[in-house]
Amino acid sequence: MSQDNVLPFRKYPDFTLLLTGRFLSTVAMLTQSVTLGWQVYSVARLEHTVAYSSFLVGMIGLVQFVPMFAFVLLAGETADRYDRRKILIACCVLQLGCSAGLAFNAAAQHPSILAIFSIAALFGVGRAFTMPASASLGPMLVPREILPRAIGWNTLAMQTGMVIGPWLGGVLCAVSVPASYATAAALYLCAAVAVSLITANTKPDHKGGGRLKLIAEGLSYVWSNKIVFGAISLDLFAVLLGGVTALLPVFARDVLHIGPDGFGLLRSGPAIGGGLMALALSTRPIQRNAGFWMLVSVAIYGFATIIFAVSTWVSISMVALAILGAADAVSVFVRQSLIQIVTPDPMRGRVTAVSSLFISASNELGEFESGVAARFLGPVGAAIFGGVGSIALTGIWAKLFPALRDAHLDTVRVELPGQKVEVSKPG
Repeated sequence: MSQDNVLPFRKYPDFTLLLTGRFLSTVAMLTQSVTLGWQVYSVARLEHTVAYSSFLVGMIGLVQFVPMFAFVLLAGETADRYDRRKILIACCVLQLGCSAGLAFNAAAQHPSILAIFSIAALFGVGRAFTMPASASLGPMLVPREILPRAIGWNTLAMQTGMVIGPWLGGVLCAVSVPASYATAAALYLCAAVAVSLITANTKPDHKGGGRLKLIAEGLSYVWSNKIVFGAISLDLFAVLLGGVTALLPVFARDVLHIGPDGFGLLRSGPAIGGGLMALALSTRPIQRNAGFWMLVSVAIYGFATIIFAVSTWVSISMVALAILGAADAVSVFVRQSLIQIVTPDPMRGRVTAVSSLFISASNELGEFESGVAARFLGPVGAAIFGGVGSIALTGIWAKLFPALRDAHLDTVRVELPGQKVEVSKPG
């Protein structure tokens, strides 16, 4: 492995601490997410049908998305105004409290689904402020020339956490649901400690101005920058339609019949493929034809979703999920790289907030869409519908956003408002 492809962690200790915090919080979030899905589905199945219980699982995503939608633009402006490290610490503490609240509720003799949804909504507020601060903090800790590799390592850390988190959640919730939530709380505490040790100046160069004006400025920038808008909107609609995460409890229990341990294994499947792809991207990041490969990865994502939907073999389902995760890792890497490279630092919080809103919509609303589709089409039909939709989006977005289709990471430049993004053709 060439030294040019290795990120020197000792040279950038603050970035290493940020990676550590992101990894720990990702493990915590996925441990909690798996436990939430399994607990709600198990409690609901005591009195309701598979279809209605699937709908309730999908509602978890909706109750988290609503507060995120309400606060994320304010969160982006906050990340461009105040110390991003302190914002992350506060968010970790809030998420720790949510995990502890879920643990106490789960330990009750009759856990309240209403309490679960209420805490999930509060957790959504924490995530609204976490994402813009976290994503805009990374570029402050490494120089511009190694940013693509840093993003690759960040993707690897998150994908590794996405392997461990679902597995840990599946194992723990099979033994003790309260213990699983308590473990998530402990991980959030460790993440807060890691972020608190960052010593670099993490307060952005704020130029002043009213909140509404700055928020509007960020929205206008995203809309006018077709590379950024194309990348984040493609991710939104692809995962909104093609995401099967919310349906995994249904597939584990009533399609593949593999129980909670198998459910945790299924949740780890996409992250296994994503982690392997992220490892490759961290050493050999995509530079040329990045937009083209993003479009191809979305199409592969759709095909893999269809294969998973029709499979009745656990091994084939796992392979399909791994391919799905690898394709998603390429899309995430390209999107994050384009946004961080093209966007000037004083606007990163607001632009990232809009991106976070789209990501949240694709995840949380995707879970809701999956639950509603499963209510009418069944879990298999809902997954097939989503996969076909993701494939169709590839062609549509290639036509609508030629700047994204032709984008190369080694030629795009920071775009100030009113400027054109420089996009060179391969020599």
